[in-house]
Amino acid sequence: MDIDLTLSADTIRLFAQKARAVASSLEDTFEDGHEGDVEFDAETLEEAHSHDGLAEEEDDDLSSEELRELIEDLNVDEAAELVAITWIGRGDFEAEDFEQAVEEARERAVGSTATYLLGMPLLPDHMEAGLDALDL
Repeated sequence: MDIDLTLSADTIRLFAQKARAVASSLEDTFEDGHEGDVEFDAETLEEAHSHDGLAEEEDDDLSSEELRELIEDLNVDEAAELVAITWIGRGDFEAEDFEQAVEEARERAVGSTATYLLGMPLLPDHMEAGLDALDL
């Protein structure tokens, strides 16, 4: 099966790597056990958790924001292909139904493709599985 992608397989692999980095940074945050904690000073009952404000938050969100911008910059055809490949990797479509998956992704596209994809559990695994299923 010969598929002519608007997006290169290398670009999609880059998205998968970035998504994996975003996912692992989220896991690290939760495993530390302290990131979401609010500490109170027992005497004044005021928040006592001190951090560097944005400097602490920026590192975590940088790759997520970068990935979101990369996906938002895709044109309609590229975004539909990326969603279709992800669907194939997730098992919603078979590899031979790629064109149909792209068409459906194009028809169902409402709102932000980045928000849709970044909200998907196991996104990098689905992207990579889709590329593998399509021999890309």
